[in-house]
Amino acid sequence: MLSCRFVVVFILFFAAGHSTTVYDSYNDFTEEDHTPQLDYKNPHWCHTPRLTNGEVTCRSPRGGGHRSTLGTICEMSCDRGYRLLGRSAIQCLANRRWSGTSYCRLMRCHVLNLIPHGRYTCTRGFVVDSRCEFTCDPGYRIEGEHSRTCQHRGSWSGVQPLCSDTDPPKIKCPPSRLKVAEPGKLTARVTWDLPTATDTADKSLEVILVGQEPDTDFKEGVNIIRYKVYDQARNRAACKFIVRVEVRRCPTLPPPMHGYLTCSSDGNNYGATCEYHCDGGYELRGVSSRVCQFNRNWGGSPAECVPMEIKSDVKTTSALLDQFYEKRRLLIVSAPNISDPDYQLHNIMIQKSDCGLDLRHVTVIELLGSPPRETGRIKELLLNPEVIEGLRQAFRISRSYFSMVLLDKLGQDRERFIYPMASDELFSYIDSFLLDEEERERLELHRDFCD
Repeated sequence: MLSCRFVVVFILFFAAGHSTTVYDSYNDFTEEDHTPQLDYKNPHWCHTPRLTNGEVTCRSPRGGGHRSTLGTICEMSCDRGYRLLGRSAIQCLANRRWSGTSYCRLMRCHVLNLIPHGRYTCTRGFVVDSRCEFTCDPGYRIEGEHSRTCQHRGSWSGVQPLCSDTDPPKIKCPPSRLKVAEPGKLTARVTWDLPTATDTADKSLEVILVGQEPDTDFKEGVNIIRYKVYDQARNRAACKFIVRVEVRRCPTLPPPMHGYLTCSSDGNNYGATCEYHCDGGYELRGVSSRVCQFNRNWGGSPAECVPMEIKSDVKTTSALLDQFYEKRRLLIVSAPNISDPDYQLHNIMIQKSDCGLDLRHVTVIELLGSPPRETGRIKELLLNPEVIEGLRQAFRISRSYFSMVLLDKLGQDRERFIYPMASDELFSYIDSFLLDEEERERLELHRDFCD
């Protein structure tokens, strides 16, 4: 009796000192001090334990034939795919009841999330050992494991896969094309329809041009045009085609002897125009220009440069000057007589400069003496007295002293000299003030011709 009181006091003391403490005695057993008398004639004190979807394993202190008698301990376990809820072990108590209850609950895994652009199908839903297979929409491919299995502890094997867009888009370029350059040009304006692109996954695609824009001028030769397209997954597709521009050309046109050509555009392409020009002392005979035709031939016939014919027997000054208008410059030299010292000095300084005068398109007219013995000449060609008088009056040239009058190609009085000039000084003035850019270039090309 003393021992029973001791146990009660111990329990009360422990509870009073620790009012917030909870002990888990789930699988602990307390023996009562008072042991009831066993009825050995009827030893089955507790009902036979059962566990649906599980197994019960019991052991009795009195041996295997007394599985439900006082003190029998039974261990509870569940079949695969089930989780034990309750006590894992129970004992038959003196009150003929088991110390607890247990049952087996079907074990499930959590519901799998849907994957974008894909789906899955499972063999047994989300219970243990169910296998879920993943598939992707057209145009996508599985990245990761193709299936997951619900494991016996209620977790899925592996990790959730992804559906990735791996199929590149499709793009088709327009056909290659050939175009002839426009007349007088080395380019051609070419246009085409923009290519279309499709993709199994994306509806909106950005097509990028690599090369020259359509409806612009393309240069002669082969021009490669590329297009590329990316879908949202950065899969790439590309196509290309060729724009070929042909420049139709005529054979190179040779310049005339004693002359040269100036051509537009590239010189011998379709639509180019070449104009004929003659060197000093020569004049053009034939067409002034020719055009390169589409059939690759030059229009017209070749022109030629022939020595300039000066008609000195004309009756009027205008008839004489019209022969030089826009063709030659005139240097009119006047002296009182042939023995004038300034005139003689002038002859000494420029007597060897005929070539230089021709290169600069200059013709010299000499007016010497006074009537009735006055002479006018262009080299050996003598002028009519009426023409001589007309020149003196038109350009106010005196017979009293030596002078020179320089006229440009328009017949304008550009400069007067009252003393003889060396050829270098005269040529320097002409080069600086009277020659245009083209004449300067020609002069540079033929400067050594007179040496």
